[in-house]
Amino acid sequence: MSFKFEKLQIWQKAMELGENVNKMTDSFPKKELYNLSSQIRRAADSIALNISEGSILQSGPEYKRFLGYSIRSLAEVVTCLYKAKYRNYISETEFKTNYNDCFNLMNMMIAFRNSINSNK
Repeated sequence: MSFKFEKLQIWQKAMELGENVNKMTDSFPKKELYNLSSQIRRAADSIALNISEGSILQSGPEYKRFLGYSIRSLAEVVTCLYKAKYRNYISETEFKTNYNDCFNLMNMMIAFRNSINSNK
């Protein structure tokens, strides 16, 4: 027995991204605890949260709206990654790895959202 969203590859990838971001921020300076660390963690977690929330008892247009929230949260994560790189909290390699994961997930989410029938 499982929820419908647990089978979605975008939800699984979003969960992985959230955990990776959480681990990454452990090395951020303490002064960022309530700023950049908190912001990127909340944005990364919001991706999977909105995918799951939108998948339960929602119409097509409503589901697309929640996926839009997820996509915007992902864009927020990318901006936070740039901030972390510019502040030298993460290496170029760590930035590129996370950026590529975000880029691939964004494309998957957009394709999935476009496949949803708006008439349901």
